[in-house]
Amino acid sequence: MANVAFLGLGVMGSPMAGHLAKKGHDVTVYNRTRAKADAWVAAHGGRAASTPREAAAGREIVFACVGNDDDLRSVVLGEEGAFAGMEKGSVFVDHTTASAEVARELAAAADAAGLRFIDAPVSGGQAGAENGVLTVMCGGEEATYMRVEPVVMAYAKSCRLLGPSGSGQLTKMVNQIAIAGVVQGLSEAIHFAKRAGLDVEAVLDVISKGAAGSWQMENRGRTMNAEKFDFGFAVEWMRKDLGILLAESRRNGARLPVTALVDQFYAEVEAMGGKRWDTSSLIARLER
Repeated sequence: MANVAFLGLGVMGSPMAGHLAKKGHDVTVYNRTRAKADAWVAAHGGRAASTPREAAAGREIVFACVGNDDDLRSVVLGEEGAFAGMEKGSVFVDHTTASAEVARELAAAADAAGLRFIDAPVSGGQAGAENGVLTVMCGGEEATYMRVEPVVMAYAKSCRLLGPSGSGQLTKMVNQIAIAGVVQGLSEAIHFAKRAGLDVEAVLDVISKGAAGSWQMENRGRTMNAEKFDFGFAVEWMRKDLGILLAESRRNGARLPVTALVDQFYAEVEAMGGKRWDTSSLIARLER
């Protein structure tokens, strides 16, 4: 069992930290809104800290899952940041979906301070976090990764090292590119089936058994048909991720015409009032 800290208790971080506590790890938590940290401690035990530095003090591994690059820097760097409280040789594991650039920046800062850093964005959404079945994509040194993998598996079904610092974030970008295209294709398929007068649920049941089958079809097809979007991974979060990966594509020369188009479609969904709708709400711009 490890002495760990968890920074950020949102819809992902709170259940992830909860799984660590359930597995018997000694968990100290920090959240920008202190009430959330206190509520988490009331539910799971452990301790709440007033600053990232305080939370990280004496911890073997410090986890974080916050909003974006700037949020991440705010809990890591500076006098009250986690790095200031961590002991030499301890490891910072970042589960934020952020840029590869900030991952490399923080890995260099950790190295200069005698610390270790793993970028480890996740896939699986809120349900995956709550059920402890996330997929974790990691970048960093192998020896450091091997230290943290058994602890990460408290809330993961799969965890893998993909390369040096930044590789986890780059892999998450690949994940989001694939999702964007699949959801748009599924939206158009369901829209077409409706216009053709077909029984959409029967169609989905049949084609999900063949080459068209996907996680999105199995888990979102019926709710898309019913236009239910008040759950899941929010459109505004997806647009944040797409913005990161499109910026990366401009740096590395990758051509992503479908992804760029889907990002524009999500902008239309946001304009419809769908910022917090699930990403499957792409179909709404076709139906409404």
